[in-house]
Amino acid sequence: MKQQRFSVLKRLDSFKYAFNGLRILLDEEHNSRIHLFAAIVVVLAGLFFNVSANEWIAIVFSIGLVFCLEIINSSIENIADFICTEKHDKIKKIKDLSAAAVLISALTALITGLIIFIPKLTEWCCK
Repeated sequence: MKQQRFSVLKRLDSFKYAFNGLRILLDEEHNSRIHLFAAIVVVLAGLFFNVSANEWIAIVFSIGLVFCLEIINSSIENIADFICTEKHDKIKKIKDLSAAAVLISALTALITGLIIFIPKLTEWCCK
C-alpha cells in the first residue's frame, strides 16, 4: 500500500468526523446527556467557588475520563450489536464490562467532586 502525502485538509476532515461522533453520542446515548448536564453544573460550581488550578485539573480530567469511557462504551455496544443482533451471553458480558468502566469513571468523578466541593459548600453555608 502506497503511503499518502500529508494533507492539512484531510487532517481538518478528521475533526469533522470526531465532531460528528460527539453529535451521535449526544443524540443517541441518553446517559451522555446526563453526563453533560453534570459537567455543566460542576463547571458552573467551579466558577462560583473560584476553585484552584489544581482543582480545575482534577475536574477537567474527571469530566474527560467519563466522556471518553462513555464514547468507548457506546462504540463497543454498537459493534457488538452489529456483530450479533440476538441475545448472547458473551456479548452481554462484553457490554456489561464496558458499562462498568463508565460506572467506575462516573463514581470516581463524583468522589473527586465531593472532595473539592464539600469543604467549599460547608464554608459558604456557614458564613
